[in-house]
Amino acid sequence: MTASKLFDFLGRVLMAALFVAALPGKFSNFAETAGFIASKGIPEPLASVLLAAAIVLLIAGSILLVFGSNTVLGASLLLLFLVPTTLIFHTVPIDGSFFTNLALIGALILAITRAWGNGVPSFTNIRSKG
Repeated sequence: MTASKLFDFLGRVLMAALFVAALPGKFSNFAETAGFIASKGIPEPLASVLLAAAIVLLIAGSILLVFGSNTVLGASLLLLFLVPTTLIFHTVPIDGSFFTNLALIGALILAITRAWGNGVPSFTNIRSKG
């Protein structure tokens, strides 16, 4: 394994670790978490369904991001969880998790672009094309 692939894998593992760490609380405090979701104006039956969907997205997205052959799908599933979560729970008022989530959104976007093979252009490549 090349150093680049090793660091890429390590980055995906560390990113997924944050999502996986959120799972035990969602399982052990399902009713409380669903109640918190409902407190944001989402009807109670829908809050439980959304929480169950969030758990599925976190599990599937993390597994695909780290171990799957489809990093784009894994990162996309995690974005599907993270973007609405950030908007609903961390914007009014803006809290510390808001900025953490923004950083994770950026990292997931980078994971998607790296998986597409486009990567980030370097100044050396830009100068050589000019």
